[in-house]
Amino acid sequence: MFAFTKESEEKIETILAKYPEERKMSALLPFLTLTQRQEGWVSPEAMVEIGKRLDVSPAYVQSVCSFYTMYFQYPAGKYIIRFCHNISCYLNGSDSLLDYLSKKLNVEVGGTTDDKKFSLIKEECLAECSAAPVMRVNDDYHVNLTKESIDKIIDSLK
Repeated sequence: MFAFTKESEEKIETILAKYPEERKMSALLPFLTLTQRQEGWVSPEAMVEIGKRLDVSPAYVQSVCSFYTMYFQYPAGKYIIRFCHNISCYLNGSDSLLDYLSKKLNVEVGGTTDDKKFSLIKEECLAECSAAPVMRVNDDYHVNLTKESIDKIIDSLK
C-alpha cells in the first residue's frame, strides 16, 4: 500500500498551488519526482495514487513514468550511478571505466547490487562533454574520471 508521507503531503500542496485546477495534471512530473525521492522508485500503487490526485488514469501516469529515464518502475539502489557513454566520454575511455565500475560493484550494467546500495545505469549523455568521462551519482556529477577517482567516490559512499 502506497501513501505519501506527511512531509510529501505538504510538498503536494505547494506543487498543486502552482497549477490552476483545469491544468493540475501538469503536476505529474513533480509528483513522480516527489514519489521517487520518497520511495526510491515509482510503484504501481504510487501510480494509482498519483492518478487519483491528478484525475488521470494510472496507465497515463505509467506512460509518462516509462518515457523518462530518471524514474524507476522497480526498486533501485540508494545510490543511482548514471555513467555516460556518449561520444566524448567513449573517446575518453568510458567503456573500460564502466566495465571497471561494474566489476568493482559486482553488478551488471542496468542492475542493482544485492545490498540495494547501488544501481548502475548506462546513460546516453550527461551533458558534461568537456570534462569526459562523466558519471552522476544521484544528483552529484563527477567528471574527468579515472579508476582512482572512481575508487574514491565509491569508497566515500560505503
